[in-house]
Amino acid sequence: MAGKIFYRKRTKITEGDKNNGYRVVAILDLNLRIHAEHLRKKELEMIAKEADAFLIELEDESNGAGLGHL
Repeated sequence: MAGKIFYRKRTKITEGDKNNGYRVVAILDLNLRIHAEHLRKKELEMIAKEADAFLIELEDESNGAGLGHL
């Protein structure tokens, strides 16, 4: 079974911000460690390809409330 990498767009990006635009939220069934807080989309795609994993983008919360506690 291939693993899954769940990610979302960063929410606190300001105009002219030089930081990368995506954050890894969860990794399922992979022995993988990511040491960066923010990644570029191309970097996520390269990691997923090497790890034989699927990338799953989490839906954006339009009200800005975030995920909260499950």
